[in-house]
Amino acid sequence: MRSLMSAVQSKHPLNPQQTAAVRQHKQPLLVLAGAGSGKTGVITQKIAFLIGLKILPASQIVAVTFTNKAAREMQARVSKMISGDTDGLTISTFHSLGLKILRYELAAAGLKQGFTIFDSDDSLKVIKELMKGGSKDEDVQHRRWQISAWKNDDISASQAMQLAENGLEASAADLYVAYQRQLKAYNAVDFDDLICLPLQILRDNADIRQRWQSRIGHLLIDEYQDTNNTQYELIRLLLGNNARLTAVGDDDQSIYAWRGARPENLERLKNDFNNLEVIKLEHNYRSTGRILACANKLIANNPHAFEKNLWSELGPGDPIRVI
Repeated sequence: MRSLMSAVQSKHPLNPQQTAAVRQHKQPLLVLAGAGSGKTGVITQKIAFLIGLKILPASQIVAVTFTNKAAREMQARVSKMISGDTDGLTISTFHSLGLKILRYELAAAGLKQGFTIFDSDDSLKVIKELMKGGSKDEDVQHRRWQISAWKNDDISASQAMQLAENGLEASAADLYVAYQRQLKAYNAVDFDDLICLPLQILRDNADIRQRWQSRIGHLLIDEYQDTNNTQYELIRLLLGNNARLTAVGDDDQSIYAWRGARPENLERLKNDFNNLEVIKLEHNYRSTGRILACANKLIANNPHAFEKNLWSELGPGDPIRVI
């Protein structure tokens, strides 16, 4: 173990907290990573650690992030770190992982081979047709956002109907029902369905759920503060009772609440995993002392699930000017 860690750290030195996060693999772990604290390095080096020491085969490791670019960069960094077998290693976005599940579980998803993935323009076109034409573009867009919000909150079309409290909400829910019916007729899914459908399949089919849980020896998730409700529930079902999880995130860096992100998902981990360990990365490698002092002062005004205090070895830096 010491020789592998030394080889990896000689190229990418780790501080004590980063090292602890890389080595911890026997219980669920939340890495509370402040800005500029080297969180991506922790994930890539942990993957190298798990494979290089033969703790797990690459085929049982799944790492999830939010953009294809980040996934490609993570894959490239891991490949440079280890010369061992990385066949079967999954580093992808949430939606790519969901697509992989759907392609394996076509029948359970109610899909046929070669199903289509609708992008935002395709969805808008279908919704506009269902609204009988003549609708303003902003009204069509609003209905599209409403349906997307329901899906991201794990609310099905039938549930939306039941929850409707007035005529306007009932009309939107009716459109949601018709939209889902149209997608099925086209043998298509939209972008949100790449998370919603796998979640539904895992929730409703114990045998499929157990099969996928057995395939995942360790699940690593980047930018955890940006997960929404369906993504959180998908993670929980993929993990099951054997919590082989490393979640990396920071509630102070959440910027996607407008599209359903829930930074409180960080705190939910404490409730769902009683033996959750929390490691804080507070050593900032990017900014000087005055910048961090100012940032810490501002961030202190926000509500926190976890407290942290960023610090730097780069000196005080130039005085901050307000312009």
